[in-house]
Amino acid sequence: MRFKLKKSYVEDLRLFEYRSSLMWYLALLAFLAVFPFFAGTYWVYNFMLAGIYSIVALGLNILTGYTGQISLGHAAFYAIGAYTTGFLTTKLGCTFWLALPLAGMAAALIGLIVGIPALRLTGIYLAIATMGFAFIIDQVILEWKYVTNGTNGLIVDRPTLGPISFNSDQAYYYVILLFVVLFVWITKNFERSPTGRAFIAVRDSEVAAQTMGISLAKVKTTAFAISAFYTGFAGGLFAPLINFIGPDNFSIMESINFIVIIIVGGIGSVHGSIFGAIFMTFLSEIIRLGKDVLPEAMQRMVGFQGAVYGLILMAFILFEPLGLYGRWLKIRFLFEVFPLYRRDTFRKKRKFYRSERSR
Repeated sequence: MRFKLKKSYVEDLRLFEYRSSLMWYLALLAFLAVFPFFAGTYWVYNFMLAGIYSIVALGLNILTGYTGQISLGHAAFYAIGAYTTGFLTTKLGCTFWLALPLAGMAAALIGLIVGIPALRLTGIYLAIATMGFAFIIDQVILEWKYVTNGTNGLIVDRPTLGPISFNSDQAYYYVILLFVVLFVWITKNFERSPTGRAFIAVRDSEVAAQTMGISLAKVKTTAFAISAFYTGFAGGLFAPLINFIGPDNFSIMESINFIVIIIVGGIGSVHGSIFGAIFMTFLSEIIRLGKDVLPEAMQRMVGFQGAVYGLILMAFILFEPLGLYGRWLKIRFLFEVFPLYRRDTFRKKRKFYRSERSR
């Protein structure tokens, strides 16, 4: 087991604590860079979808994992980003590279407004409020036909950059990979910044955070805005990926999918966001392919995918609350201290804090 003596606070803020960690990440990045050359279109497409879900999960983790605010309406921000990109590029002739950040900014502006009720609502009440917001956006998509084209949807073309066309899956893969790496780097630095530490303080105890001079109103509304920006940006990337967007792409089931991603991957973890996005992306494909071998009655069952998601969510909450990343940390710790590993090392202890009674 490695122990590193830190001599200054600056050393504690380094992005990579060990040089070996940097080498592993560079090796992973090199693998992802050459992945389209030997992988088929099916795998490239699924990795692109997992990359987009990773950006959404990073944003939702900032809201739920770091700030402790639950949301069941992130499919609405996802739709705002997708339709903003589609409207600006298809109907107004705007370039994709300008429409993409504008999609994130539009979602962030709406997220700032939605974050205002979070000042008075917590827990299940906040979840219901955000779910109601998702239903409102769903109706807006159906009725505002000038922007969304209603149930007919919008056709969104892949972007170009001068003479370079990203029309193929292999080319667009690198666009998504670039933004995934960028958002991972931003999130990793954000969680170690004073603002990120303030978010975590609010999550752990609002009373203690207020005692330290942290403004709950500023933190909660900012968290909603940042999270919405991430999700809207991801929606802007999603629209050209599938080339056609309609109301069915942004149902309440998509919001539940986002929540399941961060719980399965690991709440409050950058790595967990990536793990959960990859797991859930390929799980949906496994469910789709696996239905062919199931009995005919189960194939016709309405909401079969939602039922599987619910069972997986319950299983992780009960047996692996730290998610896939938490399990990886336990396995790594096991190998580092073997054979001195103790069975009850990670057993959760029940604790009560007096400061939490007045929350």
